[in-house]
Amino acid sequence: MSTALIAELIVAHIDWLITVDSTRRVIRDAAFAVRNRQFVAIGKSADILRDWNAPQVFDATHTVVTPGFIDSHLHASFQMARGLADEANAQSFLYERMYPFEAASTAEDVAVSSSLAAIELLRHGVTCFVDPGNYHPDATVRAIMASGLRMTTATSCFDKTKAVANLLPARMIETTEACLDKTAELFDRYQGCYDGRLNVSASFRGVPNASDALIIGLKDLANRHAAVLQTHACFSYQTRDASTAGSGMAEVERLESLGVLDPRTMLVHGGWLEPQEVEILARRKPTVVCSPSSSMHNGYGYLNIGVHPELMALGVNVSLGSDHACSGLVDIVQEMRLFACGYKEARANPRVAPPEHALEMATLNGARGAGLGDRIGSIEVGKEADFVMFDALASEWQPLYNPVSNLVYSATGNTVKHVFIGGTQVVRDSRLTLIDQDAVMREVQQATDRIAGRLDMKNIVKLRWPVE
Repeated sequence: MSTALIAELIVAHIDWLITVDSTRRVIRDAAFAVRNRQFVAIGKSADILRDWNAPQVFDATHTVVTPGFIDSHLHASFQMARGLADEANAQSFLYERMYPFEAASTAEDVAVSSSLAAIELLRHGVTCFVDPGNYHPDATVRAIMASGLRMTTATSCFDKTKAVANLLPARMIETTEACLDKTAELFDRYQGCYDGRLNVSASFRGVPNASDALIIGLKDLANRHAAVLQTHACFSYQTRDASTAGSGMAEVERLESLGVLDPRTMLVHGGWLEPQEVEILARRKPTVVCSPSSSMHNGYGYLNIGVHPELMALGVNVSLGSDHACSGLVDIVQEMRLFACGYKEARANPRVAPPEHALEMATLNGARGAGLGDRIGSIEVGKEADFVMFDALASEWQPLYNPVSNLVYSATGNTVKHVFIGGTQVVRDSRLTLIDQDAVMREVQQATDRIAGRLDMKNIVKLRWPVE
């Protein structure tokens, strides 16, 4: 009579398993067992196959396996805006390109955009992402949950309009009370739904565009639900100067004065800091999200000015976000490389930002920032079975001496072959399993035409070469 333990899934003969566990083990010819959506055993293939039985045994020969990646900042509703914000400074990017695009997008458009984002995220190994919110969050939730992804959702909040009333589309201007009410409703409607794949955060879109009452009220809501408060902060010198002109304080200073900075606060970008703000971050330890492709595409300069590696050395939790399709990439694997190589170049120091740090940012650090560090972010017994299988026979992975190096310095998300979330396969042979990719792409073409018909495309899309 067999005494083997029973699992639901065994993945075996993994060439290289990068666990990112507490001891950062990398295991050759590795295997793990999954039961009740969690990892229940991890080790050598011979040991797991001897001790465990399962109705499904997945042969992972010629693969590199990592934890599922966490994209700490992605505007899913902007996925349809790719190509609409090139060569634009921060002011032009927001007020001439993105805000008009956002105001022109209906719930139907946001649903299509979110489905397109889900395809790109999953195909590139992201199993969880943090959305900063939009004006049709229900549409985003429906589309993302259908794909099998995990998400921390939010609703977009602005309430400080005096400085931007002539620039911000009227439909995006709301009162403090309306912002707080709709955020509270989102928590009541969605927190912990879809078998825990969906969580809610409180979000205001930028420090200069939020009143003290809104920021404090959203933090109170987040605390009430043990949730994250997130905002864009310090992404360009314009926002830093706008904050100083409006309140007499830089952005992080102002948030500190309001008492809202702690480990459950997420500051997206964090590139343009005053010296005293570095000390505040080191003391309060919010999560800071670096989005390298966004800074590079828009010329924000915060890989030159920023101190993300130094913040990590000071114990600040720094994670990675792709930000939006407007900057081209929605590929966290490439964001890892841009972070590591961008800071090496900016510092003229090859030892800065090693690949191991970049991978931690895309896994454990992202999970901690989302408040999910005890559930995801590493391959460990008791954590939920989110994992990514890379095709190790792809040319980018060969020769394979150091899988962490290959992942960060040579691979892209396009070498992802299979993805599992909670033990359920959501990508098989680079195709999503739970939604129809081809149908989504047909909807994308229709939505492109709809949105273009509502925008002044001649002033948004800058084609420098003649089109016949």
